[in-house]
Amino acid sequence: MHPATSREMAVGQTLALKVLKMAYNKADLERQALEAIKEHNLMFVTDVPAYLACSIKTFYNKELQELQSIKDALERNRVKVKNGLRAKWYKSENATVQIALYKLIGTEEEAHRLNGTRQDITTNGESLSNITITIQRAALPIISEDDIAEDIA
Repeated sequence: MHPATSREMAVGQTLALKVLKMAYNKADLERQALEAIKEHNLMFVTDVPAYLACSIKTFYNKELQELQSIKDALERNRVKVKNGLRAKWYKSENATVQIALYKLIGTEEEAHRLNGTRQDITTNGESLSNITITIQRAALPIISEDDIAEDIA
């Protein structure tokens, strides 16, 4: 075997770069991401790169996190899990779980009553957006230069 010439090395490097570019085709990575999201029930974009054949850096450099198809697939999984949890909570006999569900589906007033958090002591239900604040200056005695001179002496 003879050592490779510089031309042969350059051709090899060019081919290697083309192979790398082909391996990280954005459409292929998007398809892989969508399959991983569906198969592994992923809910967060930060989890997706772990299931792809590229690095995290490549995932973000290709701006896959911005693709609406990926956002929608992740959102569908989150909604599916939330609906499943709410259904389980609805059927539950556990009072704590029932209260948690009630806080989610109840009005804001009902949630505050369950929490015991909303206390309206000073406004009687009035909005605080129209408050007028008046600043009064205290009347200070006028000090003459003679008074200052006496204090120094």
